[in-house]
Amino acid sequence: MSGSRYADAGVDLVRAEAAKERIGRAVAATRTPLSLGEVGAFGGMVRVPPGMRRPALVMSTDGVGTKVLVALAARRYDTVGEDLVNHSVNDILVHGARGIAFMDYIAGAGLGVEELAGIVEGVARACRAHDMALAGGETAQMPGLYAEGHFDLAGTIVGIVEEDEALHGDKVRPGDALLAYASTGLHTNGYTLARRIIFDRLALGLDDRLGETGSSVEDALLAVHRSYAPVILPALARVHGLAHITGGGISGNLARILPTGTAAVIDGDSWTIPPLFQFLQDAGEVAPAEMRDVFNLGVGLIAAVSPTDVSAVQAVAAGGDVRTWVIGEIIAADSGGRGDRSVTFSR
Repeated sequence: MSGSRYADAGVDLVRAEAAKERIGRAVAATRTPLSLGEVGAFGGMVRVPPGMRRPALVMSTDGVGTKVLVALAARRYDTVGEDLVNHSVNDILVHGARGIAFMDYIAGAGLGVEELAGIVEGVARACRAHDMALAGGETAQMPGLYAEGHFDLAGTIVGIVEEDEALHGDKVRPGDALLAYASTGLHTNGYTLARRIIFDRLALGLDDRLGETGSSVEDALLAVHRSYAPVILPALARVHGLAHITGGGISGNLARILPTGTAAVIDGDSWTIPPLFQFLQDAGEVAPAEMRDVFNLGVGLIAAVSPTDVSAVQAVAAGGDVRTWVIGEIIAADSGGRGDRSVTFSR
């Protein structure tokens, strides 16, 4: 038998090595003063930033879900890499932490140089934007487990925060205003339902116009998940709690930061649902309650702040070109019959 039996089985080491060279350049470009060790080592290392009193590590692992299927269809691979990093940055941001290191994991079958390197270059671009080291990662070709040309993408972030400055939700109290931060679209959740509506029910193509969004299907669905770190970190001292609105919607995620004895009331008339979500609701005949459970409805992050600090926190967001508005408030759990740690919509 001539040639490589491993390649015949579905793993091309020559192609993998070519991708590794481009990936190595992308990783090297993210090194920060905290980076240790060599690119390509078995493990990634970073220093704890100097001058911290009681540093606490905050870690999170996540993926981008079935958004990868849209990226595959569009042959655009770098934006999901950005999504992965930004989603992870937001997940530790809600604890008051900033990222110092990131690691990615790409598993698939039959992936070429452009696909593998493109994904990692998107990850690296987002890491550089956050002054965070891409400390390492893994690419695994697994034919038989994945369909040819398909992949999944996940990542782990390591962040740091002073232990006595970390946010756990315990600072949230009745009377706090709930400040909504606009999303850039679906972010990284709800894609299974969105794809079913757009591609299966309506049979739209990637180049087709998506309702009144002003965008093509491709551009609307691959809009990059926004990172809120640039507009939250400068205002962090005024923030009592933060909720990243991902799978589970506003109710499911806001409830995670409510202390015992409190509840949240959301004014459903405080914002206009963006055209993308309205399109999905109408075209898919999705009930309002399910829309609230599945999608962010234009709200990517919610901050609980004292009413006296709302203007200052909003000014920071405006300086970063992020739209905000007061979406509701925190109340005592027994006020108006609201249950403990519940989230209700007034309209």
